[in-house]
Amino acid sequence: MLPAMRFLRSLLYMVWLIITVVPYAVVVVVLSIFIRGTPLYRFTMGWVHLSVWGARVLCGIRSNVIGLENLPDGPVVLLSKHQSAWETLSLPLIMPRPLAYVFKRELLYVPFFGWALGRLDMVHIDRSKRTEAFSRVEKQGSRILKQGNWIIMFPEGTRTARGQRGVYKTGGTRLAIATGASVVPIAVTSARCWPRQAFIKTPGVIDVSIGKPIAPQGRQPAEMMAEVERWIEAEMRRLDPQAYAHAQT
Repeated sequence: MLPAMRFLRSLLYMVWLIITVVPYAVVVVVLSIFIRGTPLYRFTMGWVHLSVWGARVLCGIRSNVIGLENLPDGPVVLLSKHQSAWETLSLPLIMPRPLAYVFKRELLYVPFFGWALGRLDMVHIDRSKRTEAFSRVEKQGSRILKQGNWIIMFPEGTRTARGQRGVYKTGGTRLAIATGASVVPIAVTSARCWPRQAFIKTPGVIDVSIGKPIAPQGRQPAEMMAEVERWIEAEMRRLDPQAYAHAQT
């Protein structure tokens, strides 16, 4: 596809996001006066569907998901590779349970999107206060898991460029050990179509691979996270070998 066409399609997608998120966010804020929790979450999935649909139709971004059979029936902490906003939009549609994201509180100040996000039952933290942040994650995460919903975290903390690896932090495995929840690792090749901090999207297929659950009993946070990291990074190389060609020479 010509660069000019990709730019135009990406611009149309950005316009689509804006014109759909504004009315949805306003309704979410108003509805939150009367309903909260899972019912409000279900309503917001309407906008998420529109966002993913727009990425597919306007930008030609499709997905291929494998490993759904690995998802257990019980409390789960999902630990996913994070390369773009695509997985934050798509994973709630893929998973069979409502998801609660652990995210930096700065997102709450994003007009409309952040205002609606703040009305949902999720965990926002101040990353500059690490001890206080994990205490909040453990307290709220435990409550959310007991309700039957799942927690999702990005162990690298932020988006990484295609073919790159961030520092895997142990917050997710610490939460799993504290609550008895299984950890499920996820590999996502979203940067193939939606590069980190890039406006222009590229048509193609994003692979999502869901690993087998890892039980927390008798584990230590660091060595459990090391297992998660090994699986995710190995799976990323299998799914997107071109991105890691430089590391294989």
